[in-house]
Amino acid sequence: MIVLAFNLLKAIRNTHRHPVNRILHYIGLPLYIVGISMIASYVIGQNTNPISGLVLLIIAISLFLTGHKVEGNLRAMTLIILFKYLKIRIKD
Repeated sequence: MIVLAFNLLKAIRNTHRHPVNRILHYIGLPLYIVGISMIASYVIGQNTNPISGLVLLIIAISLFLTGHKVEGNLRAMTLIILFKYLKIRIKD
């Protein structure tokens, strides 16, 4: 399991080399977290606006996609890499 986590982190690091990609991810990550938090808070009954959370989520994902487009590795987004590693792990 530790080897899998190390390989996953290595793959993620290798797909985020371009400075513009990194900057867009640094901007998008807080938006992503806040967006998910706002939606989750709404679901559990807190007084948050899920539409604002959804907008933040969409903006964050757009930034991630743009960063990977600049990097030239659109198919190497973190979720895709994670699913590939899980698929390999399930086969073993």
